[in-house]
Amino acid sequence: MSYKTDAAAIVGVGETEYVRGTEKTGRQLILESALAACVDAGVEPESVDGVIMAAGNMITNEDFIAALGIRDLKFHSHIKIGGASSVAGLIVAAHIVASGMASKVLVTAGGNSYSGLRLGSGDPSLSKSIAWPGKDIRTNLEYPYGMVVPMQWYSLHANRWFYETKADPKGMEIVSLTTRKHAHLNKKAYFRNKTLTSADYTSSPFLVKPFRLLDICLETDGAAAVLVMNSKEAKRLRKHSPVFIAGGAEGHPDSPDDLSNRDSILSMGITKAAPRAFEIAGITKDEVDFAQIYDCFTFIVLRQLEEMGFCALGESPEFVKDGRIELGGQLPINTHGGLLSQAHITGMNHVVEAVHQLRGDAGKAQVEDARIGVVTGYGDFGDGSIAILHN
Repeated sequence: MSYKTDAAAIVGVGETEYVRGTEKTGRQLILESALAACVDAGVEPESVDGVIMAAGNMITNEDFIAALGIRDLKFHSHIKIGGASSVAGLIVAAHIVASGMASKVLVTAGGNSYSGLRLGSGDPSLSKSIAWPGKDIRTNLEYPYGMVVPMQWYSLHANRWFYETKADPKGMEIVSLTTRKHAHLNKKAYFRNKTLTSADYTSSPFLVKPFRLLDICLETDGAAAVLVMNSKEAKRLRKHSPVFIAGGAEGHPDSPDDLSNRDSILSMGITKAAPRAFEIAGITKDEVDFAQIYDCFTFIVLRQLEEMGFCALGESPEFVKDGRIELGGQLPINTHGGLLSQAHITGMNHVVEAVHQLRGDAGKAQVEDARIGVVTGYGDFGDGSIAILHN
């Protein structure tokens, strides 16, 4: 399959409420968001003929067939690269509809990240309950030393980055405060009514240095989905203007599972993926109006800005100063609040927000004259994905 620029478009988006505590199963939440995406597009759910499930194992193609009444499922896939899965799934969907293998493909993500087994719970069974990549490395090399959850793994990368570049830690605070400020404009953001000041940030405890509590993303229950169609067919729909997928790519760091023994612990998949995506789309970074950047940790946002070429290594804390990443700035990021302040559903909410921006219906968080947007994913131990969208 060859990727054809603008051959595919997003025609519908759907989200559940984002909560902490629900009686609904992850399967229910995902199927609700899928149905909502079909309704948003004005498309009969039974006409969907492709399904891509981004991360997680709680749902199957049979569940979609039964819940949506799908008459003829022609393609399905599970994408399992952690937080990079949602954007990678979107790229796969674009290829599938461009090739003609299927005509309407749902890409879904979400679940019970709060009501289920939580990474932040301190539950000692976490080390055995979650199927992290590189199981043998995790079990035999890391778990015996107490390295169990992402904040511990990612601290190795962050501390090396600070050591090598002498980057200003203030950059992480700016990202945290900015996403919270944007969340106040979003009625679906979990932290929409909870203010955050610089004093709040600096008084929050260190959990694993250099990460304070407010450098780490939410754990929430919820789901989101997007519906992708061939661009020619998408233009015939009348409910919303289509959002075109101009380019996309995924990339993986060196020795993807073995973080501590990489030649460079700073190696990231987005470094490889971003140039490919920009080349496919035929644009430069200077043409981007906004970016929805995967923000499992504040420092991951800073590092992706560097690796995508918006600034040099170690310079991202300076780049984000003076309101540059706020609404009205040069490059507004995470205008919905992101994983840090809206919800954590493996990044599909970032894709949904990009669509709202390019439709012009993002409400108080609307970026003026938004034409081109970037969405990224970051998964596991550095997997990266990126999609470039436009209206």
